[in-house]
Amino acid sequence: MSTKLYVGGIPYSTTEATLGNLFAKAGTVASTAIIIDRMTGRSKGFGFVEMNSDEEAQKAIEMFNGQDFEGRKLTVNVARPLEPRDNNRRPM
Repeated sequence: MSTKLYVGGIPYSTTEATLGNLFAKAGTVASTAIIIDRMTGRSKGFGFVEMNSDEEAQKAIEMFNGQDFEGRKLTVNVARPLEPRDNNRRPM
């Protein structure tokens, strides 16, 4: 079963391919996604990497959490499910 990891602290210039190549050192990467700001088209500095197994995901957490990558410190942990929002508007 695959495990999705949250990856924070991604340098803004990093591509999904580069992120996938990094995490491939821990095992088989099923998918990568870097979250992009809709307004600016720029990376938000976080994303998700899906590893093929729980063991590979745990290895990736141990290898990369807290490590420097291209000048930024990565935060890597198991992704939590998205919580539903009541609405999309912010209070004024």
